[in-house]
Amino acid sequence: MNLNWNTTRLYENLEDPKIKEDIKIIKHKISQLKEINFNSEENYIQKLETFLKTDDELENFTNPLLYSLLITSTDTENSEGIKLLNQVQELLADINVAFSTFKKFVSKVDISKAIAESKLCKKHEFILNEAKMNAKYALSEEAELVASKYALNGGNFWGELQNQLTSTLMVDIDLEGELKKLPLSEVRSMAHKKSEYLRKTAYHAELKAYPKIEKSIAAALNAIKGEAIQKVKLRGYESVLDMSLAEDRMDKKTLDALLGAMKESLPIFQKYFAHKAKLLGHVDGKLPFYDIAAPIGKNELKFSLEEACEFVEKNFTKFSDDLGSFVKNAFANDWVDWYPKEGKTDGAFCLNIKPIKESRVLMNFTSNFYDVTTLAHEFGHAYHNEALKNETALNSNYGMSIAETSSTFCETIVFNSALENANKSQKISILEANIAEAAAVIVDIYSRFLFEDSVIKRRENGSLSVDELKELMLDSQKQAYGSSLSCFHPYMWLCKSHYYEVNYNYYNFPYAYGLLFGYGLYSIYLEEGQSFAPKYKELLCLTGQKNLHEIGKVVGIDVQDINFWRKSLKVIEKNINEFLELA
Repeated sequence: MNLNWNTTRLYENLEDPKIKEDIKIIKHKISQLKEINFNSEENYIQKLETFLKTDDELENFTNPLLYSLLITSTDTENSEGIKLLNQVQELLADINVAFSTFKKFVSKVDISKAIAESKLCKKHEFILNEAKMNAKYALSEEAELVASKYALNGGNFWGELQNQLTSTLMVDIDLEGELKKLPLSEVRSMAHKKSEYLRKTAYHAELKAYPKIEKSIAAALNAIKGEAIQKVKLRGYESVLDMSLAEDRMDKKTLDALLGAMKESLPIFQKYFAHKAKLLGHVDGKLPFYDIAAPIGKNELKFSLEEACEFVEKNFTKFSDDLGSFVKNAFANDWVDWYPKEGKTDGAFCLNIKPIKESRVLMNFTSNFYDVTTLAHEFGHAYHNEALKNETALNSNYGMSIAETSSTFCETIVFNSALENANKSQKISILEANIAEAAAVIVDIYSRFLFEDSVIKRRENGSLSVDELKELMLDSQKQAYGSSLSCFHPYMWLCKSHYYEVNYNYYNFPYAYGLLFGYGLYSIYLEEGQSFAPKYKELLCLTGQKNLHEIGKVVGIDVQDINFWRKSLKVIEKNINEFLELA
């Protein structure tokens, strides 16, 4: 098994002549989209079919974009990779304009008739109705082009700046008298180390390093959120949150139910933090931020790379042979880039490469159980991509919240299996690791939502300084964590890439949605057993063709009901209570 992912299924290297050939085809397909005469409603069904067909064909030639993302995520200073990425992103602006023009056209014609008379339109019924509904937010063709070009040369570059500065930041850290320079990603990963000395030293070294880049990244955040505010005003949404909900196919009632249940659950998490503080020797009962992810238990689970892969494959197979064989094939064909290194993006992600019907997973593997659950999480995303691989491009697009469902579900499979086979000491470690992860998704995500909401509201009146951003971050963390922490992380806004996604605002609550909706699905699996596996894959296949409320109904879940979210949170509360008894 290679330690780096295989990119040759796309191109041999950045000089591969096929890159230019594919870019040429992309330009041709975009021209075909532009040539559709949407000024006339004559033969409108044929025009709808031409657009849908051409858009899907275009998806098959997006390899240059995907390849550049793979190259630059493992080498953020690769100038040729960055050039390719920027070149392809310029073309995406034209695609956005074409789709906006399409939406306006859809709003003028009889969609019901098109769906009744055309198989292709029927296949895209949800997409067409959604386009008709959202047409009111579309701009003129000229304005769409300006907006898209502005985003490419504005927000995208600010996001790249944050990525480059954080991925190349070298942190000075004193490790028992030996001064070292380590990548930020490696220093941040020390938060999961058994040694309190390492966790504490890494935390302080991390905070001390950020002033080198804080002003530049504060400028990036101000620019990106300022752009979002202008986009909302231009298009006519009520707010940035309103726009994000529409893009996520979520209604406000669902979000209010989710956030309401999360806020109600904070005291039980704060009880857990207080108990963890005492276990780690903090006599005041308050947990320092650097100990939030500290492993608990004398028998911490450690995994070699081979053991991690075997563990995930074995437990995925218990759920279904389809899921097990899928991940086995992925490992065998080098879909993963495994270890941290200088210039590599921090964290983990899964990239869908639809043209070749595969995915690629970025890891920063350090051999602990958290890495194993992360591996399962990312391959949950990959399996979602697998379920949709034969769907058209438009029917494969889903919102952020449902994107985190399959990942959570697969992570839960691995967690519960590890728990079943553990002795008491191991059970403490595994339970605590899972609760810590849930706390990050519920408590810390809640703080990040509060922070971003505050930033956007303040940003409407002007740019925010570094000190203001730090103040808002601390205030949001205090609201979420309460008095359970003795110190906080004022720079969480700087190191979290989710704030710098120009096309995604409020990239926080979707994680909580995915976690709790995934728990709801897992509860159904426990009741139905392996017969649930085909239903689960069918649900994944429908995620690009329904809104979140409708997707929930497929398996009998009402996501607008706060009681559903309370029930899912009870799963975490049960684990917390068990941990409090055992430890």
